[in-house]
Amino acid sequence: MVLSGLRRTLVAGFDVLLPPRCPVCEAVTADNGSLCPECWTRMPFISAPWCARLGTPLSHDLGEGALSARAIAEPPLFDRARAATLYQGPARDLVLALKFGGRRDVAGVMGRLMAGNGREILTPETLLVPVPLHRFRLWQRRFNQAALLARAVGAASGVPVVLDALERRRRTRQQVGLTARERHANVRGAFAVPDAARPRLLGRPVVLVDDVLTTGSTLSACTRVLRQAGASRVDVLTFAIADPVTNEL
Repeated sequence: MVLSGLRRTLVAGFDVLLPPRCPVCEAVTADNGSLCPECWTRMPFISAPWCARLGTPLSHDLGEGALSARAIAEPPLFDRARAATLYQGPARDLVLALKFGGRRDVAGVMGRLMAGNGREILTPETLLVPVPLHRFRLWQRRFNQAALLARAVGAASGVPVVLDALERRRRTRQQVGLTARERHANVRGAFAVPDAARPRLLGRPVVLVDDVLTTGSTLSACTRVLRQAGASRVDVLTFAIADPVTNEL
């Protein structure tokens, strides 16, 4: 009881000296990891109607199952993708704050938003699987942002998370600045399903979790090995969707 009271006192003192701040603009906020009202209103949320395969917004409602031009011209290997936002403005800043700024506290609000737009692919039978980092990059960064997001989505949706269903066996170049063809070549053969995880995946639908969907090369490489391991279907859930030509991460 004494330690608990002391902890609350220390936390309250830190909140006075170092109040929570918006991870985008540094304005003072009520809670850690939350956005200020201005950044929230500028967030480029995705809402229906959207492409049935890629989850990208459509200019007008074309009916159930409508596809975007990109999904028709380049059908993805995964079944469906859903995301909370476009990779623009405050959403881009939020992704960078988590991925490169070490702001792990923002994963909670990001995961809750992802769970909201991913309701149709988050079923009781689903397994959430984060895109893994290579062990050297994990050592450098100290955390895997996709795993943090998967945990947050799982907490918001009740869907179980399997952290060891995928592994990155080959260290790859950063995808930043690579063309679509170079991205696909970069991740070819980089992922594998460990033997110990195969029984759990057999016949189960999987939702791959990552921060941003750009060209889909990494997610397609993961999809391929998950299907080979027996997953019944593979969907994708990301926080943001980027323009694969002009807005690469």
